[in-house]
Amino acid sequence: MVFVLMGDNDMSSLKCCAILVGGGPAPGINSVISAATIKLRNEGVSVMGIFDGFKHLMKGDVSQVKELFISDVSTIHFTGGSLLRTSRENPTKSPKHLQNVIESLIKLEVDALITIGGDDTCFAAIKLNEKSAGKMQFIHVPKTIDNDLNLPYGIRTFGFASARHLGCNITKNIITDAMTTQRWYLITAMGRKAGHLAIGIGKASGATLTIISEEFPEKTVPIQHIVDILIGSVIKRIVADRPYGVAILAEGLVEKLSQDELKKMGNIELDQYGHIRIAEIDFGGILKNELKKGLKEFGISTTVVDKDIGYELRSFGPIPFDIEYTRDLGYSSALYLLQGKSGDMASIQDGRFVPIPFKDIIDPETGRAEIRMVNVNTQSYEVAMEYMIRLKKEDFTNEKKLEKLAGTVKITPKQFIKRFGYLVGLDSFSFLSAI
Repeated sequence: MVFVLMGDNDMSSLKCCAILVGGGPAPGINSVISAATIKLRNEGVSVMGIFDGFKHLMKGDVSQVKELFISDVSTIHFTGGSLLRTSRENPTKSPKHLQNVIESLIKLEVDALITIGGDDTCFAAIKLNEKSAGKMQFIHVPKTIDNDLNLPYGIRTFGFASARHLGCNITKNIITDAMTTQRWYLITAMGRKAGHLAIGIGKASGATLTIISEEFPEKTVPIQHIVDILIGSVIKRIVADRPYGVAILAEGLVEKLSQDELKKMGNIELDQYGHIRIAEIDFGGILKNELKKGLKEFGISTTVVDKDIGYELRSFGPIPFDIEYTRDLGYSSALYLLQGKSGDMASIQDGRFVPIPFKDIIDPETGRAEIRMVNVNTQSYEVAMEYMIRLKKEDFTNEKKLEKLAGTVKITPKQFIKRFGYLVGLDSFSFLSAI
């Protein structure tokens, strides 16, 4: 049950509300559209569905719209994808485009707009709210499988739970295949900047290890550092007589690489918001080749397979958690607008609708919607690390463990420390001097 605090019992003069979706697909989009449309229609408000995000509005084109009725949306909450489609077109790059969006909404006689999307769509909603100067109402519903919008700790963006669910099932099957065929898999999971989805899939599925960008405080990380973490895991698994494994890699690791290393990966494309098109970079394939070279250095021969999982998670039909969650969000967002309010992002906290002012989600350094990263200082992350098979400090301080690891790759314990000690924060020179 969602409770919304009313300023008074009088509803606004809202006559027409538009809904659009921006960014990538996420399970639950249709449920938001459905719940908002039904509530608004029940209150006598007409609903206009806008196709393809801001793509047409920013060009002044008002033809790509559809009036939504309850009969159009009554059962779509079960389905994946987006009834209104979506796009990454960015109206904030030009004042003219922003003005075109406002003028297009006025032409459509729209009084309010519900935007459904991630941080970029949220930023567009913030700028439109400023541009309209109170002449139109706006509310943003946070959607992304990346779980990276700046909601209070523990509150997920919708779509994340469903994407993690399917990602976990895929990974479980790959783990079985790895065990059966005695090979290694490198799975790259979506998450442009934040590693929530990667760590969520890795932790829930029991993958051998997960590597996310948040574990590296440095601005840039050499690709060899990532490769060495993987080599260390392979060696530990061989010592345990399990020469196979599955590593989950957050695609955001790409943005930790230096410009020089990115250039080696080929032409780098940017999207409409200026982000690297990570999907165009064969990160898994590059890591696979580097890992095989690194293992060959130690005489280890194993089959390594790289696989991306991401697109198959985005338009997956939502699990019951996300259906219930998004129906709450859609209903509450509609009621919020009916109350005459504007300029907030929707959230559900402790069973209640809590609007978060746009001004509170802006990163003061960038002026854009703030990105929520994985907090590596929590117990939740500590638990995830505890069950990963990767080199840890005790592997170097325990003499028997160190001898086994070094012996497996036919080098001395001191050579092993010198090669891999930095992975666990050891100063090799000081440490070696002490033993």
